[in-house]
Amino acid sequence: MSLHAKALLRRWLAAAGAIVLLLVGVWFGGHPSWLPSPLRSVFVSRTADERLVQTTLNLIGKDYYRPVNTQRLLNTGLEQAVASLDDPYSHYFPPALYRSFEQQTNPQVSGIGVEVAVTPVGGGIEVEEVIQSSPAAHAGLQHGDIITAVDGHSLAGKTVAAGSKLITGRPGTSVTLTIRQHGSLRRVRITRARLNVPVAASRLLDYHGKRIGYLVLSQFTPTAAAELGAQVQQMLDEHAQGLILDLRNNPGGLLAQAVAVASLFIEHGTIVTTRGRSQPTQVYLAQGDAIAPTIPMVVLVDRGTASSAEIVTAALKDHHRALVVGTHTYGKGVFQELMPLPGGAALDITVGEFYTPDGQNLGGGGVKEGKGITPNVYVYDNPNAPGRHALTVAERTVAAEIR
Repeated sequence: MSLHAKALLRRWLAAAGAIVLLLVGVWFGGHPSWLPSPLRSVFVSRTADERLVQTTLNLIGKDYYRPVNTQRLLNTGLEQAVASLDDPYSHYFPPALYRSFEQQTNPQVSGIGVEVAVTPVGGGIEVEEVIQSSPAAHAGLQHGDIITAVDGHSLAGKTVAAGSKLITGRPGTSVTLTIRQHGSLRRVRITRARLNVPVAASRLLDYHGKRIGYLVLSQFTPTAAAELGAQVQQMLDEHAQGLILDLRNNPGGLLAQAVAVASLFIEHGTIVTTRGRSQPTQVYLAQGDAIAPTIPMVVLVDRGTASSAEIVTAALKDHHRALVVGTHTYGKGVFQELMPLPGGAALDITVGEFYTPDGQNLGGGGVKEGKGITPNVYVYDNPNAPGRHALTVAERTVAAEIR
């Protein structure tokens, strides 16, 4: 028999087998007493539960005193069932909410393409980063520029949130900014656009003559490691002598990306270990493609550093690859898995715990918050200028490691 004929036979047998299984299922659904005792109890229990739910929904839909959307009722019931787990990380997403969730996790925004400082500076708001190839970049905006007015409205005395709201808007609309750049004022008209916002950015800092590559990673999306790796390489190409990886307010994301990010800086060894009830213990090792395995390094963290960001921080600290500067991290010791469901819904539930290379779980037992990671250099931000003081300490710390 030819290979082609054998393949056709295998497909035919598989299809026939599926039909037989379907018919057997239908038969035993009506005749559960024919099943062996262990299988009968499982089968009857499952079908009884399904009948209970369906019968209840049917009765409410038919006999309740006013019309009821039974699909909405089902979604509400499933949401409440997951909520009863008392787990802040587990959620049931009805189809509409899941679509909204996917949009929120898609790093796309509408605007001109700048990130601004968290506090007002000099009668306006300061540009921290300019996204490459964005409308702002084409208009010549730079790091350190001060936006003093938007469409003729002065930003003096306004909060950063209020100023940012004036700058953002629908794609295709225009905004006129007054910019203070290198001591001179100029006005520039910019057309807003739909932007793919990178999750990684970098710039070269000069700390008393020492070149420090400052890296920011905002979340662990599917492209996080690739984006950060490109930024690390750029800093190395610019002859950085040390690196700062800023993971402040990074809420985490994909576990696989945490392993890949840590592997940019760690050549070999354990990155994280996971344990779950329905899956075996798994040890994730460095992937062996480190591009910056020896350069002096500091990780900058705060209370908002969580989940995958804590995995990376703990791996770098436990392997003595980097010093940690900041405050205690969030203290999350569990991870979730997102499972698409029929009809466009999804279930995002906690499926296990993770452990650092030193064998520590950062949580407080189960889904409770724990103590997190203790930094090597503990530093609070200046409340009048959050972000700046901790970064200055991070620069001083990594500069001291440069030989």
